[in-house]
Amino acid sequence: MEYDTKTPQWQTSDKLSFAYPSARDRWPVILVRMLTKWHMKTIQLTEIKTQGIDDVHRAVSDATDPVAQKEGKAIIEQLAKLKYELQHNRNLTPLEEDGYPDIAEYNKELEQRGSPQWFDVTWLYSECYIRMSNFFKLSTKWKNYDLFAKQKMSGFHSSRRAVIELATRYKDIVTQLETKHTLQGAKSPEELEQAEKVLFSEMCEICLWGNATDLSLMTNLSSVDFSKIQGAAARKASEKNVLANDLGAAFEALNNAKKANIPDRRVDFVLDNAGFELFVDLILASYLLAAGLATSVVLHPKNIPWFVSDVTPKDFGDLLSVLADPQAFYSSESEDDKRNGTKPDPLSDKEIEEIQFLFQHWGRLHGEGGLVIRPNLFWTGPGSFWRLPKVEPELYNDLKASQLVIFKGDLNYRKLTADAMWDPATPFSEAIGPLGPGSGLRVMTLRTCKGDVICGLPKGKDEELRATDNDTSGARKWAWTGKYAVIQFNNGKA
Repeated sequence: MEYDTKTPQWQTSDKLSFAYPSARDRWPVILVRMLTKWHMKTIQLTEIKTQGIDDVHRAVSDATDPVAQKEGKAIIEQLAKLKYELQHNRNLTPLEEDGYPDIAEYNKELEQRGSPQWFDVTWLYSECYIRMSNFFKLSTKWKNYDLFAKQKMSGFHSSRRAVIELATRYKDIVTQLETKHTLQGAKSPEELEQAEKVLFSEMCEICLWGNATDLSLMTNLSSVDFSKIQGAAARKASEKNVLANDLGAAFEALNNAKKANIPDRRVDFVLDNAGFELFVDLILASYLLAAGLATSVVLHPKNIPWFVSDVTPKDFGDLLSVLADPQAFYSSESEDDKRNGTKPDPLSDKEIEEIQFLFQHWGRLHGEGGLVIRPNLFWTGPGSFWRLPKVEPELYNDLKASQLVIFKGDLNYRKLTADAMWDPATPFSEAIGPLGPGSGLRVMTLRTCKGDVICGLPKGKDEELRATDNDTSGARKWAWTGKYAVIQFNNGKA
């Protein structure tokens, strides 16, 4: 806490903040859904009148071991207790030791905060504190179970059309880059550089809007809805909603390193969500390698299944398994198909070939050391990234070796800016504190806005957006839905 900004942070007690409906409405819904799924899986209930009724097909449990059944029931009780304490505004209580060293950090900070109530605590700390994986880590039979795994892959199944579109586009780009070493229509070095800049921007924007499929906010999204927010046409329509765009500066930094022929041109991704968002992260990462804008990419997932859709190391294997055999995955019936009595059309041979190209290409990049997976417990810690230089100096010094560190998603943005109540015109370089000027880091954030904190906007833009949405409540509701985004960059190596 001592390393965080002194600027006040957003609180769950603030009824004009998204923190308040998140704690009061959103978190209990997520817990109910998770509890229902787990309840049916472990004790084979066939009728539960809650949101989780959609998952009743999971009623037949695979758990036949008596110890697993007993532990499963204990986990149910813990999830139910957490939900009750949240809904009834009880005090946060210390987390039980589960073998992970950050538990002590959480409990120390809880004590420093005076064991606050759920509706009177900083939003950032309390959302990080909801570590449902803690209940599983305390067991013997469910220690490595990811409660969110099936939900992650369900979202990826619903993204079929966008996956095919991007696989086709990616294959064309990479084939052109790796065989001709130029881009179609580029005649002079200047034209080539401009074409590469445009392509870099397109790839980053694809990666940016992949966050629109964040499962923690879109728990009821159907496959039809996914198709509306993904694809080239949707991305083009969304350009006007990027409120700050520093892609030009980020490209210049990477391109200058390429032209200078710096041998180790590493780019890091601090990841957010699994499923389709991880897919577009890999699209961008492998594009950077193919274009020579990076010689290696380090991917930073979470160590644990943290909160609904967060990437864990296992999610990479799950995604690659789909790409290895896309027909089996995309021709299988989704939950919507089962409810509606429909069957998906099989993939064409061409679609299979283009998706499998990704599997082969990414497998080769990983095998050659171009794509590296490197989790760290810091990413699921209780505080902001302002603490990084002091709390995790080894990770901080490692990131300094990178040409660019890309932070994905809303929570990573909130952690970068300490989830503080900045004036919206506060420069991004100021809001990221110790990771800003002189830090030795180049930082870029790709964030669709799903929370109140915002910085780096032109003076008066916040007021303009509130007026556009006809919002007279006093809340910054335009920033809650993922409609708007920011791409912000700071060169801490300058």
